[in-house]
Amino acid sequence: MEIKTFEKMQKKATKKSQTDFLRLGLSLVFMAIVLLATWNKIPGNPFLAVAAVFGAYMAMNIGANDVANNVGPAVGSKAMTMVGAIIIAAVFESAGALIAGADVTGTIKKGIIDIHAFANPDYFVWAMTAALLAAALWLNFATYLKAPVSTTHSIVGGVMGGGIAAAGTFGIVHWGTMGKIAASWVVSPVLGGVIAAGFLYAIKRTILYKKNTKEEAMRLVPLYVAVMGWAFVTYAVLKGLKHIAKIGFPTASAIGFVLAVAIFFLVKGTIAKYAHLLDNERISVNRLFTIPLIFSAALLSFAHGANDVANAVGPLAGIADALTHAAVSSKAAIPLWVMVIGAVGISLGLALYGPKLIKTVGSEITELDQIRAFCIALAAAITVILASQLGLPVSSTHIALGGVFGVGFLREWLDRTQRLEYRIKEEKARIEDLKKRLDALKRELEALESKDEKSQSDYERIVRLFEEIGEYEKMLKKESKALKNVYKTKYVQRAALNKIVAAWIVTVPAAAVVSAIIFYVIKGMMV
Repeated sequence: MEIKTFEKMQKKATKKSQTDFLRLGLSLVFMAIVLLATWNKIPGNPFLAVAAVFGAYMAMNIGANDVANNVGPAVGSKAMTMVGAIIIAAVFESAGALIAGADVTGTIKKGIIDIHAFANPDYFVWAMTAALLAAALWLNFATYLKAPVSTTHSIVGGVMGGGIAAAGTFGIVHWGTMGKIAASWVVSPVLGGVIAAGFLYAIKRTILYKKNTKEEAMRLVPLYVAVMGWAFVTYAVLKGLKHIAKIGFPTASAIGFVLAVAIFFLVKGTIAKYAHLLDNERISVNRLFTIPLIFSAALLSFAHGANDVANAVGPLAGIADALTHAAVSSKAAIPLWVMVIGAVGISLGLALYGPKLIKTVGSEITELDQIRAFCIALAAAITVILASQLGLPVSSTHIALGGVFGVGFLREWLDRTQRLEYRIKEEKARIEDLKKRLDALKRELEALESKDEKSQSDYERIVRLFEEIGEYEKMLKKESKALKNVYKTKYVQRAALNKIVAAWIVTVPAAAVVSAIIFYVIKGMMV
């Protein structure tokens, strides 16, 4: 038996090793192709090709880590399969990067450092190269730990560390901007969590807690899906298409409203058509949110590809521009080949290493169904819209995970509240019954003990009474302990919560320190 068990373990380990080698091999092949394709971009200067390899490595790590936030809830809720999610995310991430990606981007992400402090263009190139590699290494490490972190914060930390090392002073950093980024660590998850929990609570109160769940679902689900339609169209126009056309919030909101009205009547008609397939159970209501979740995953991926991918490969574009013109520019055109590296790298990283983080976001933090995942996706879009209008710094990664935490904590609170109400009623009835019995037993005991002359049967009864009273007192303690345990129910895995929050906090400083070290290594090799 032990031999068979050992053989099974050996086969499993061998299969895992082969899969790991295959993934590593495909990753190395991709980076080798990038190296060969960019080797002669600048004749006599192979440094751009090296930077391009680091950019490819960074793109794969974005796919392995950051994209999980867009599709993780949909996969965890069983609205999509893992393979389907990877295909949809890869296609729409690439489409967002190539179709609506930035033509021009700031070479320094979000104005983190003062580029005028770079008197020598070589130092700028080395700093940005260090930033790319440091951010990629941190993302790789976070993925290994199964901790979803912000790509933007990783590259920000890399740029900051490389910039400080290159300039030799902390004064190069725009600390006001860094303060806003630090604020986003709190603002993003709190907003995402509150909004996601709010929508989940609304759906529970207006549909799931009603006696006629089917009727309420047919009436209100089209409205909820229409709200999602408005939010995602507005979100896609504002964030995903901002590099194609400058569209303000009122216009984007109006476009979203028109499409939301169309979505409302389309969903309402579809549900009415298949009403005979629905029943009065939560499972039926859950199924109604499956298709909206698939669309949300696609739109989130498109917007992410259009915005965050361009920002992540911005340093590579800055390196190419600086090497080409021998000068540092505040704006740099992103060549098509850079965007292709970003798009292909993200898709490859997602396909090879993305499932680990998708599982973490979708099922290892809290249990998700389609309704909960719908609320998380809706919160992601609405939070970005709200924050952009209020000027609040937010991170899409932190928003999505905040939504996951939000629905999990709401479930804990509701479960405790509802179970507590039920248990209080139940305990009161039991305690009253136990007290009556105890009082009766004690009165009988007192009567027997007060007798001057006791028979043998009286003494035997007194012994039994003491035993029975002791048993009832133990029962009272047991019920009290069971009631306390209601408060200990946890639907959010605290270990996952602590690990992710810790990773968020250290992302910027960790990437900065690694970037500074890499800069000094590059400088030592080049000077």
